[in-house]
Formats: sequence, C-alpha cells, structure tokens
Amino acid sequence: MRQHRKIKVYYNSACPVCKAGIANQKVRMQGCPVEWNDVHSDDNLIREIDSDLEFVRERLHVVDESGALQIGFDAFLAIWRNSPTEGGKVRLLGQPIIRHLCRISYNLFAALLYQWNKRLKHW
Repeated sequence: MRQHRKIKVYYNSACPVCKAGIANQKVRMQGCPVEWNDVHSDDNLIREIDSDLEFVRERLHVVDESGALQIGFDAFLAIWRNSPTEGGKVRLLGQPIIRHLCRISYNLFAALLYQWNKRLKHW
C-alpha cells in the first residue's frame, strides 16, 4: 500500500447500520492513516467540514488524502482508496457510468435510512 496523508471520516454512530459499517471498515483499515470522527458523540466536529449536522447524519463525509471533501458514495471511494485490500472496488465502482449509478443508489438508500432513523428516534 502506498503512503497517504491521513483521511478524516465523519459518520453518525446513532444509526445502527452506519455504526456497523464503520466498525467493519475500521477492522479492515487497522494501521491505516484514518481519523474516525463520530458526529453523534461530538456534533462540533461538523465545524471542521463546514457542513450541516443533519446532512452529515444522512450521508457519509470524508476529507480525502488531498484535503478535498467527499460526500456520499464518493466518500466510500476515498475510504476504499486508502484501504490495503479494497483497491479493486475503486477500480470497478469508480468507472464513470458505474460510479454515477452507485451515487444515485447511495443517495436513495441514505435518504431512506435517514428517515428510518428519525422515525425510530435514534437521535
């Protein structure tokens, strides 16, 4: 794996699906330069990325290795790009048409998941 600047991941642990996904990703990326920021534990973290708390609760945010903010599916690509075992996902899912379809799918899923979490009063 090539050396990268530390990426910063902003996620919402109050969502059980998000919490499980991040926990799994942390295991895959042990030893990788990643800062995991849980906005549920500290909602002041959103100031670092100049975003709205509800938007970060709905969609994954990542400051990538170049310092650019990636949101939603593009945030996943940034995480996988920095993982020692997930480069194949980036090569496949990063293809323009596939990436576009994945963005649409992610945005629909994230919106439904956000509404489900709100209905269940997870925050």
